[in-house]
Amino acid sequence: MKRRNGSGATTAAVFGEVLRHHREIVGLTQGELAGKIPCDRSLVARVEAGSRVPQRHFVIACDQVLGVGEMFANLWRKIDWYPHTTHPDWFKRRVEMEAKATVLRAYETDVMPGLVQTEEYARALLSQIFTGRELDERVAARMSRQQGFLKSDGPLLVLVLDESVIRNLVGSSAVMHDQCAQLLLAGERPNMRVQVAPFHLPLTKPKSSMSLITLPGEETWIYSESLEVGHFTNDPALITRYARIYDVLRADCLSGSDSAALISDAMEGYGRDDNMAQEQLQRPRRGRLHRNSPRYPRIGPGKG
Repeated sequence: MKRRNGSGATTAAVFGEVLRHHREIVGLTQGELAGKIPCDRSLVARVEAGSRVPQRHFVIACDQVLGVGEMFANLWRKIDWYPHTTHPDWFKRRVEMEAKATVLRAYETDVMPGLVQTEEYARALLSQIFTGRELDERVAARMSRQQGFLKSDGPLLVLVLDESVIRNLVGSSAVMHDQCAQLLLAGERPNMRVQVAPFHLPLTKPKSSMSLITLPGEETWIYSESLEVGHFTNDPALITRYARIYDVLRADCLSGSDSAALISDAMEGYGRDDNMAQEQLQRPRRGRLHRNSPRYPRIGPGKG
């Protein structure tokens, strides 16, 4: 069990011990629990060892499989999983605003918003630039930003996602399948809404990804990025203009339920892609085997 400053077990290790205890009570091996979640056995092993932070869909599945009500979900929400993280200097102001925000409205294109990324998605995205310890630190920092929004009284988070966010392949089909599942769970939270701006609708969209961050006292800022530079403005004219564009876009894009249906279809497609790949590898080899190429391009890491 991991220790911090020799004073006791980490919260991650305690969570893992509780998980192991309840898994053994019902007589499941790590592999059997993994099959019911479903996930890799190694993920269950790392969570139980306290070396991996579980994602929300993993925790909810454990509650259901082990028959403990919402015990793991409640415990998971109370733990500060990332107590010691650092952010790039250019991004610290954005993080400080998120910690104070009452409402955050965002439009995203190409890349999943950092506030709803799974750890696997974030790692796949950031590994295109970072490696080793720096990669681990960047992933932890990104995940740490989500904690405040997962609280029962967390800020309102409204996301409008261009369909490209759902369709662009990051990491693998398995990563995208779990990321879509994470989006569906986010849309069910009382303080989160997820809507999709689909390709087939003639919508008026912002020129790039942007966020409207409302602080206490109704103070509002616009945030956008370019090449590892964060841009902030509270110009009243610009806020009025982009708030109007955002609100019209949200009204004209898919509803929450229709967005969930599109995300579910995409998630099933990513699951089928993995099944097809497995079937292909099990067939007799005819020359060199190729995994099906994705229909959408790989992309570089987003900043948010």
